[in-house]
Amino acid sequence: MVISQIEFFGLFVFSYALVGLLTPLMRRVALSKGVLDRPNSAHKSHKQPVPYLGGVAIIVGVVVVSYSALIYSKINWSNFWLATSVLGPAVVMGLVGLWDDLKSLDPLPRFIGQTIAGLVVAVFLVLNDNIGNPTGVTGLDVAITVLWIVGICNSINFFDNLDGGAAGTVAISAITLTYLAITSDQYFIAALAIVVAGSTLGFLIWNRVPARIYMGDAGALFLGVLIATLTVRFKPSTDNSLTSFAIPVLLLAIPILDTTVAVFSRLRRQISPFQGGKDHLSHRLVRYGVSRKVVAITLWSLSALYGFFALLISGSNINETLILIIALAFWILLLILFLNSKDE
Repeated sequence: MVISQIEFFGLFVFSYALVGLLTPLMRRVALSKGVLDRPNSAHKSHKQPVPYLGGVAIIVGVVVVSYSALIYSKINWSNFWLATSVLGPAVVMGLVGLWDDLKSLDPLPRFIGQTIAGLVVAVFLVLNDNIGNPTGVTGLDVAITVLWIVGICNSINFFDNLDGGAAGTVAISAITLTYLAITSDQYFIAALAIVVAGSTLGFLIWNRVPARIYMGDAGALFLGVLIATLTVRFKPSTDNSLTSFAIPVLLLAIPILDTTVAVFSRLRRQISPFQGGKDHLSHRLVRYGVSRKVVAITLWSLSALYGFFALLISGSNINETLILIIALAFWILLLILFLNSKDE
């Protein structure tokens, strides 16, 4: 399956426009039905209720544009099932997240849903030899894939704690993945990634500081499963196994950092990692007096930096090991700095 540059541009524009138009409609629905994120707990940082259901606009946009593109390209069953294997579990997790937005589920049902989705995706990918970096051991490949999908799903959900933070970061990761996939002739991954980028940027129009709508768990869990699946399917164009495993991690290094900081912070305070709190990267920067808008730009910039690291080690003549050492050292430095800041 080969896709032209104009077709990639079309996928981006249509997904951007569709979600950009759907989001205010979902905002009206949320307001009329009272589906609001109310500042009724200590870890909420906003002062006034903000509508949910932005995630529904993202889900609909990604699904409609993806399947419309398949129909336009004279769909065959192979491509249909290939797309469904990626989008299906993500949509299911999005529905679980929507249920949570409406009914406020306990962490356990969400975790069970994430694990089931991860297991379904892992088994399908491994059995169909669609893992980008297989170890050659089926059981180990399944375990690594499940761990990655569940971990990234939670990381994106945790990271969605600042106006525009998660949407902008996922967009940056998706744009970088699009470029990497195109340059290595992995057009299916590139097409879905550019649709994710367009959809999240379309949503960002309404979610940037000050946010007029949130994506909620519906959007965060959907995007988490989707970006995790795309990155685990991607096969970097490098013969270095360390580099191959590092690229997906670099693409999502900042959400992973945020989750690591929050989890370590809560464990040392002897509270549940799944308990909400103002101990994320954004909260810590705000406590230093940084405006929420600048915090969002800072997190996007860090994500772009790690995306740049991923580009450098993929197909360049620069010493890959040196780049990885620099990237890891800077990540550890950020981890130490954030962990040594005030927790709440």
